[in-house]
Amino acid sequence: MDDKSNKLILVPVVFVLFVMIGYQYICPAGSNSCHFRTGEKVRGVTLPSSQTPASFDFYIDQELEDESPPKFLPTFNFSETDLTRYANFNIKGDDVIVFLHIQKTGGTTFGRHLVRNIRLEQPCDCKLGQKKCTCHRPGKKDSWLFSRFSTGWSCGLHADWTELTNCVPVIMDKKETQKPRR
Repeated sequence: MDDKSNKLILVPVVFVLFVMIGYQYICPAGSNSCHFRTGEKVRGVTLPSSQTPASFDFYIDQELEDESPPKFLPTFNFSETDLTRYANFNIKGDDVIVFLHIQKTGGTTFGRHLVRNIRLEQPCDCKLGQKKCTCHRPGKKDSWLFSRFSTGWSCGLHADWTELTNCVPVIMDKKETQKPRR
């Protein structure tokens, strides 16, 4: 009989502990996500205990949010001229884009877009089943792009700035027919 009474007490105690842990997970201490006082307003929305008029504006506090100071101040502020600067790239000349892939920043997707989705006079030639594409200049055999999708891993896996500055001129001189001054 003693084991049965212990089981009867254990089940509600475990249930109450489970509910308390679940509540703390959903509504952590100090957060404003859960309010249970009657009539309290949460961001312009009243709780179901009070009647809400049909024409109630649920975004009434939005203007207050917009006027408040920002919660995050960026450390690097770019000026309008930095963001709208123009790069003079001559694809028919001797200019080369060197793509520096920084890990975990969307570089693989951006690199694929460079070889597959840019509208050019002579688009890159990508073969099915191959990751590497040939990106020739219009009317020439020279490449205008230096990236893992156009030249492969010529300077090593995820080459950094130092490796690229030492490696790119050597690799480009080997691949190009005429040696332009860089």
